[in-house]
Amino acid sequence: MKIDFTPDFKKGNGLISAIAQDIHSGEVIMLAFMNKEAFEKTLETGEAYYFSRSRNKLWHKGESSGHVQKVHSIRLDCDGDAVLLKVEQLGNIACHEGYHSCFFREWKNGNVSYCFEQLKDPKLIYNK
Repeated sequence: MKIDFTPDFKKGNGLISAIAQDIHSGEVIMLAFMNKEAFEKTLETGEAYYFSRSRNKLWHKGESSGHVQKVHSIRLDCDGDAVLLKVEQLGNIACHEGYHSCFFREWKNGNVSYCFEQLKDPKLIYNK
């Protein structure tokens, strides 16, 4: 039996949601978007490629920071409009603000706090 593994890029104006999950901890570390080219490049190379909506271009995760995501597996959701990437985050930083996860702020019981320490100043990551 052949399993269909074709994302539906038509629903989201050519984009699908892409969730990156740390292969070791299970932590969701980021949410981004993929177009067909990013999806195919990810399959081809084994490293995460996304589509940057702000820059309107293909983006290889880690191209400027060095924090590449090695893809171990990809899951496609039931509607075909989202993927879950199980990744090894090289350098332990997924967030452009220098945190392990883009989800570093947490609301809990009416209080907001940081749930991760900043691992590196973004100015040092991007030489700004």
